Amino acid sequence: MSIYTLGPEDGTLAVRTRRTGTVAKAGHDLLIHVTAWSATLDLDAPSLTLDADATSLRVREGTGGMKGLDDDDLANIETTIDDEVLLGRGISFRSTAVQVTDGGLAVQGELTIVGETRPIAFDLAIADGRVTGAAVVKQTEFGMKPYSALFGALKVADEVRVEIDAIL
Repeated sequence: MSIYTLGPEDGTLAVRTRRTGTVAKAGHDLLIHVTAWSATLDLDAPSLTLDADATSLRVREGTGGMKGLDDDDLANIETTIDDEVLLGRGISFRSTAVQVTDGGLAVQGELTIVGETRPIAFDLAIADGRVTGAAVVKQTEFGMKPYSALFGALKVADEVRVEIDAIL
């Protein structure tokens, strides 16, 4: 039986954002970890489910920018994500089709963010007892308005990259 239950103790679920806009160099590209999540990967069925607590996102790194991020900056970013971007609502994924490929899985399913459900497809690599992969999520497809500041001159790019790296 090849059923794996994964969570933060097994690896990382991360979100990478990029900055854009006329004053993009003033902002930061962010690496954000989801600190409360659980996934079930069933290689027999095959199927994949994932649930994430949207209020558990923590900024781990900010690159670029005019100055480094201090603890107040990090706290403000996390509050903005909770209150204005994800609205404190859960995030979930349910596979609708999973195909075994050479070295991994081709996954199709439905992703729910801020109450909006949309189809998404991505590949997972399985090797040496690890599962790794990434998917690009376009915020506006879920009715989300990418964060902006300075009257829109600094923005978070619409597309964010979600990555998983976990030990099976």
